[in-house]
Amino acid sequence: MADKAKKYPENSPGKFFVDRECIACDACILAAPNHFSMHEDDGHAFVNKQPQNKIEEDACIEAMEGCPVEAIGNDGDA
Repeated sequence: MADKAKKYPENSPGKFFVDRECIACDACILAAPNHFSMHEDDGHAFVNKQPQNKIEEDACIEAMEGCPVEAIGNDGDA
């Protein structure tokens, strides 16, 4: 389970985040390319845009559920 205390500072403010367990597998970017990006220098994913509607939120949930190391979290804050 992703740890809010270990989230990357590049994450866009909001409920979804990526923490330091990320292994840069690209699964989140494939599931929700408009919401996740890969940090070019450090090689980890981060949330670049929080979802604005149900369809976008569903894509982020799909990315979270598909993360092989559970590095994507949803802290419930809107």
